[in-house]
Amino acid sequence: MNLSKMMSAVLLLCIICIGCSANSNKTEEKETSDSPRIINIINFIRQTDYRVENADSLLFETVQEQVKLLNRYNLPGTFLLQYDALINPLYQDLLKKELNADSEIGGWWEITQPHVEAAGIKWRGEHSWVSHANIAFTTGYSPQEREKLVDVYMAKFKEIFGKYPTAVGSWFIDSHTLAYMHDKYKIVASCNCKDQIGTDGYTLWGGYWNQAYYPSKLNAYMPAQTAKNQIPVPIFRMLGSDPIYQYDQGLGGNRQGVISLEPVYRDSGMDKNWVEYFLESIVNQPSLAFNYAQAGQENSFTWKGMQKGLEMQIPIFDSLRKLNKIKVETLTQSGTWFKEQFDVTPATAVTTLTDIRNEGNKSVWFNSRYYRTNLLWEGTSFRFRDIHLFDERFESQYLNKAGEGGQFFYFTLPIVDGFMWSTKDKKSGLRVMQLEKDGTKKEVLFKNPIVTELAKDVLQVECDDAGGNTFKIIFYENRFEVSCKPSLADFSWVLELTAAPGAELPFQSIEGKQIKAEFRGFKYGITCKEGKAEKSDKVSDYVFRLIPANNKLVLDCTNSL
Repeated sequence: MNLSKMMSAVLLLCIICIGCSANSNKTEEKETSDSPRIINIINFIRQTDYRVENADSLLFETVQEQVKLLNRYNLPGTFLLQYDALINPLYQDLLKKELNADSEIGGWWEITQPHVEAAGIKWRGEHSWVSHANIAFTTGYSPQEREKLVDVYMAKFKEIFGKYPTAVGSWFIDSHTLAYMHDKYKIVASCNCKDQIGTDGYTLWGGYWNQAYYPSKLNAYMPAQTAKNQIPVPIFRMLGSDPIYQYDQGLGGNRQGVISLEPVYRDSGMDKNWVEYFLESIVNQPSLAFNYAQAGQENSFTWKGMQKGLEMQIPIFDSLRKLNKIKVETLTQSGTWFKEQFDVTPATAVTTLTDIRNEGNKSVWFNSRYYRTNLLWEGTSFRFRDIHLFDERFESQYLNKAGEGGQFFYFTLPIVDGFMWSTKDKKSGLRVMQLEKDGTKKEVLFKNPIVTELAKDVLQVECDDAGGNTFKIIFYENRFEVSCKPSLADFSWVLELTAAPGAELPFQSIEGKQIKAEFRGFKYGITCKEGKAEKSDKVSDYVFRLIPANNKLVLDCTNSL
């Protein structure tokens, strides 16, 4: 490493340490073996791209440079081959001869013309590769066709590399295909796209945010609750989403932009300041079982597009690895570790208490096999921005039949949806409101949160408001609790859900202990174990209230309906 790169890495470490001291986290520093911070460098490879002039040569050059960069730092990487690249002797020779021994070669599951024709299926695209969801992904093929596509790919891969791949990734792989890959070919790990609305025509919304999960046999986007009904292949979430700002990108519209670790994006993955901010969250903040980020880039962006960002990021990963701050692994290694550690999907968190934009915003994500939630502070204003429940019985619309059209849609079960139920002027969320004696109310404003790991699967967030009242939110894998220690005996508060006018809400009934909902024909709900739910009247400005009992709410997130 040259001196300038070494100084850059040292500066990053100093910033990370300072950030830890500045943030009021009571978590003891963990060794990477206890709660590892894992980085996968995943580069996936297309043979050609009709959108890029001189695509074949530029895409090959990109992979050559990616291999050289990893070899320079002796870092392991995962290179995933689309079928058209798999059968190209240039890629075969490059990866066999030049890739370092710690790296791996696997499959990238976008479907191309030579792949389809090798399986005896008619190609429907106008180019040899297209991004249309019903052509480029197995959601657009029948279950029988999906199996043929797997068999053809696996046979060719083994013919070339002498074994079947253990890692197969894609923007999305349906549950039938994923289970077939595991059962017949014993794949170990997979990866799919981050949460997004409409980006490139792909909607994945409400899932296990970041890290990894075991999917339901009926729906590869839905985390399973039981080992019996899960596909035993951990799916790692790709692209390294900004924990604060990605969620609201495109708010009020039907398509999100991208703020991620991808090195082609000038304001995030190409920006050293953003990368330092992102790694502060990944490396040092509370995360429970583990924390994770996928680095790397698809070769369609070309080396010119990604060089600056990758050549900045890779030395940072190398320095953090040497200091045992992170583990840089192949996707298969991470999947193997995950399966050794967890029989079912674990509870994890992503904590972000520094703000790249210096606007005083903070975010905490909590995930388990039962639900996900996001807490957001915008200055002193606080809300639950997101709560989605998980239920392994919620079947994908693509499970048994091919999807049509240029998009695909995967969802979980919304209780609070700060994107779909919001506009730029009216942001949906569950807020803490103080009720006054005269019947008026006001939002409770909070000071800096303190985030604490109470156990390997329990996360606590503690905040004081301006009046000296102390609130605690404790997340368990199957429920969460909100409690208050008031400074005055007559302090009265509720949690109140608001949504933008015209938002399509799923709620069917709100009364007593239960909130019942229905989404895409599936019934679900949330239960108050302590406290109760109250529906608004026609003139109210909220959807429902959660009213504590003895200053405590307990919400059961196991869908028992």
